[in-house]
Amino acid sequence: MTMIHPTAVIAAGAKIAADVKIGPYCTIDEHVSIASGTELISHVVLSGHTEIGKNNRIFPFAAIGMDPQDLKYHGEPSTVIIGDNNTIRENVTINSGTEGGGMETRVGSSNMLMAYVHIAHDCSLGDETILANCATLAGHIEIQDGAIIGGMSAIHQFVRIGRYAMIGGMSGITKDVPPFCLTAGGYRPGLAGLNIIGLKRRGFSLDDIAQLKQVYRTLLQGSGSLADKIAKAESALGDLPQAGELLDFVRTAKRGLTTHRRDGNNE
Repeated sequence: MTMIHPTAVIAAGAKIAADVKIGPYCTIDEHVSIASGTELISHVVLSGHTEIGKNNRIFPFAAIGMDPQDLKYHGEPSTVIIGDNNTIRENVTINSGTEGGGMETRVGSSNMLMAYVHIAHDCSLGDETILANCATLAGHIEIQDGAIIGGMSAIHQFVRIGRYAMIGGMSGITKDVPPFCLTAGGYRPGLAGLNIIGLKRRGFSLDDIAQLKQVYRTLLQGSGSLADKIAKAESALGDLPQAGELLDFVRTAKRGLTTHRRDGNNE
């Protein structure tokens, strides 16, 4: 049985699974769908063409599916698609997509979006990411699986954050951050080695980490042109698939790369 508080306002046409919980003063528009097990605690706004998956918890004053903050948007029916088992805390905002970005903003499954997180139009989040309080994503950003974004960090549009990367708090990220890497915080952030603690928690062995370190040092600390460093890393590449993943990420960077800091913050 759906549990809907009498103060909730739900438009005709909204598709709501039988066991969804909708708390006081929530507002749900006609093109919204909510799958089984999801709970809206109170004062949640779901707008536009928004799909919410299973077993999500959405906390007060979150606003999902609102129009993108893009002057090129003219009311086209773009979407927000959210997976399963996400925690979306207070005052989170997730905007819908635009024609210039594929018409879709997507959040995967098992993510933690802490209070005041903003996800702009056409962003894509993988699974098991953590965005700490006040993390802000501009448009067209890709956050890959397991990445962690520190509190009060701002990410420039079109940036990619690689798998299992960690961004220190209060960072201003304007270039791609490779997978498995740790980025020291601050307005002019830089890489500070691998995210070793995070990799160990994910089950990486010491041998795995050693191989990644070798590729990291060649690609991101070594001297010479990027083409030379890529060639050198390719010739020394071990059998660890993640080492190839790091190399491929560097090779395909379009916004440039966040580079290793030269101030002694080595791994």
